[in-house]
Order: sequence, then structure tokens, then C-alpha cells
Amino acid sequence: MESNGRLQHMLIGLRMSVLAIHACGIVIGQDPHMQFAALTFRVAIFIIVCAAVASPALAATSEASARRVFDEANAICMRDAGALWGHSLCGPILVVDPDDRSVVASELDIDHVLKPAGRQFVGVLPASVIIANTPTEWSGTRWTQLIGPLLPEDDATLKVLVAHELFHRVQPDLGLARPEMPNQHLDALEGRYLLQLEWRALAGALKARTSEERLATVADAVAFRAERYRIYPEARVEEAALEINEGIPEYTGVMVGLEAPEERVAYALRDLSKFVDAASFVRSFAYATGPAYGLLLDGAQPGWRGQLGSGQSLDQILSTALKLKSLERRTIAARTAQYDDGSLRATEETREQGRLAEIKTLEDRLVDGPVLKLPLARTKYQFNPQTLKPLGVHGTVYPTMRLTDAWGSLEVEDGGALVNGDTKVAFVSAAGIDAVALRGNGWKLVLNPGWKVASGPREGDYQVSPVAEAP
Repeated sequence: MESNGRLQHMLIGLRMSVLAIHACGIVIGQDPHMQFAALTFRVAIFIIVCAAVASPALAATSEASARRVFDEANAICMRDAGALWGHSLCGPILVVDPDDRSVVASELDIDHVLKPAGRQFVGVLPASVIIANTPTEWSGTRWTQLIGPLLPEDDATLKVLVAHELFHRVQPDLGLARPEMPNQHLDALEGRYLLQLEWRALAGALKARTSEERLATVADAVAFRAERYRIYPEARVEEAALEINEGIPEYTGVMVGLEAPEERVAYALRDLSKFVDAASFVRSFAYATGPAYGLLLDGAQPGWRGQLGSGQSLDQILSTALKLKSLERRTIAARTAQYDDGSLRATEETREQGRLAEIKTLEDRLVDGPVLKLPLARTKYQFNPQTLKPLGVHGTVYPTMRLTDAWGSLEVEDGGALVNGDTKVAFVSAAGIDAVALRGNGWKLVLNPGWKVASGPREGDYQVSPVAEAP
């Protein structure tokens, strides 16, 4: 099947063929044979145009996009020279087209699957490899993978993205990878509200013109976070883990991707504002807080990065560096008025009503209704972190995702999949399932040899299990 991009090029080619026909003065009559001959001629012109114009243009565009990434990465690596983390960020990069899985690589892979193409290397990524902006182990090589068609046009955004992903590749080497935590409290009313107050206070600190103003606004940000920790005791550990996993890479992207201090502050402020519109803060919040806390720590205590292995969270390190005192709850309530005139609270209360109704709908479909159960062991995910929907003890709903495991792959385009990391299982709705075609409402399944779909423990349920395993 042709991708939307290629289809667009084909349609352009078809329009060009029609223009060519008219330019030659050909008149199409009503005779069926003449119509067929004309149609054949159009198709021939169409094929010639697509072969001569569209394909080279597409290839040139893909290679140019990849070259832009490689050039930016090289500039970032040369500029940083391992200074920020004491470790070079340089390494092999793959730029992938998700439509046909074609890749353009900066280096030759260890297993020599890729082929030289000028200064770059090209090939096709196998279906077993997840496509995402992420570190990727493939063909004996650990890559920084980037999705080609989704690369930002804006230079600053591209630089931050490239540096962010370069850091992810070496993150385990630095001991800065943490187990994923649910952070479900950040989809609840008080969690979301206090987080946004914290973001507003952090923005005030980054824009502060005096040290006194900066100290006061940082104290407010830390106080709002402390109140969140008080309401949700699990929040401290869970938020700290994601800020290491994603907040630190985003901070790195800002620090080494951008050169001027004012550019870095402007980008951190942009992160604090753009994620307000995210459908969920559960996994996106750290992209906003990471650069803000990192830049403030750079000013308060250079060398703070060496404390990340101590188990302290970013707010704890900053509080210690600035010798901040804890605020009483009544003081926190009074400070809230400095950041919200009541409109934010009203908006969040309205959202909470809709969230509770949506939870009921999701539970009806993915918990109480008939489901297909999939075991999780060696799982890889491809998803949008800004759309996740927590479902309490049941796990987290991924509205769209691609999931691979020993049994094969699951593509979810609508309706969502429920993933429970604690029990290592995933569920999709079995309502309307075609167990032979391995399809359901909004999802499709591809099984590897040795696996099957069998009846589940409840009536109407199904489960994926090894062929040798009894139902």
C-alpha cells in the first residue's frame, strides 16, 4: 500500500500526465475504444512521470533530511566534546521512514546489512524493530533512531531533539536509567493543578530579574511540589524516576543543542508552556520540568549533575543548594493566588468531571467487557507519551500504540490498549473480535509461529498463549 506522502507525489504525477495530454492536443471522444486507448496513454505517462520525477525527489528529500540530522549531530558532538557529562554523545544514527521502513544511516552497521550510498548508508528496518525516536539495538549496533518525516523544521527544536536522543543512547552508560513509574496522580485533579502551579512558578524563576525574585519563585515551585508529595506519598519516587529518564535528556538537549544562554532559557520556558496542552501529564511532565530545574541548578550549584546518582530528586538538590525552608500549608494556599486567579482551578474541576466519566467508559470496555489478554515479557513499545490515560489499579490505557513481544506484534489505532506493568499483561477489547483474522475494533494482531489465540477464563474472553499450552 502506498503511503500518504507517496500517494501525493503520484497524484501530482497524474496531474502532470493530464497536462501533458492536453498540451499534445489529444481529444478524448466518446468511443469506448478511444476512451480505453486514452486511459492507457494516461497510465503510461503517469508511470513515466512517477518513475522520472517522484521517486528521485522522494529519495533526495529523505537523504537531505538525514544529512541535516547528521550535520546537526556532528556539530553538537564537536561543540560538547563530552564536557557536560564527561562522556561523548557521538554515535551511529538511523533516520527511518515509517511508511516503508527505509533507513538512512550515518555509519555502516556491524553486521553489514546496510549498503553505501554516497556519504551515507541505506537499507530497510525489519518489522521486528520498533520505529520511534529512541535508542535502538539492531544489526549488532546501538543506534540513535529518529523518525524522518516527523523531524521539526524549526532549527532550535531539531537541535534539542537530536541532542536529547543522542543522550538517550549513552544514558545507561552514565547510570541514569530508571524503571518506568506510573505517575497516575498526575492525571488526578490535585496532581494536575499543583503541577501547573509549579510550572508557573518555575517560569517566574527563569524570568526573574533579581536573585531575590528568583529565590521567592523557586521556593513557591518547590512548595507546590511538596504539597503534591503530601497528598500523593508515592509521587516523590515516581516523579523523580521519570525526571531522570526524560527530564535529564531534555535538559541535555537544551544545554548542548543550543549555544546562547538566552536561547536555553527561552526554550525551557517554551517547554513549560507547550506541555500544558498535553492530553495527559503522566509521562510528559518531565520534558517541562527537566530543563527548568536543570538551568536553575546550573546557576545555584554548578556540578549538581554529580548528585543524580544519590537518589535525590531535582527539587531536593535545588532546595539544598538554595537553603530553602519548608512553607506551611496556609502559606502555600496564600501563594496559590499569585499564580491562579481561579480560572485554572475551574478548568481543572471541569476536566475532572469528564475524566471520571471517561474512566467509567474505559473500564466498561477494557476491564469489565470481553477482552483479549496478552502476556508481557520482553516487551517494546511505540506510543505517544502525551496521550496516556491512567486507569488506577488496572494500569494505563494507551489510546494508540505498537507493542511487540515474544508472541508477535499488536497495532492499536483506536479504542486503546490497557497495560498493567505490575502483572505484566495487556488487554484490548474483544468485542467484535475476528479470532481467525486476528483483528478487533481498532486493533490488529500478528502472531509469531508457536503462538495462538485461545478462549480466556471468562465467557467472551480470549488470550494469547503458546500453541503447546492447554486452554
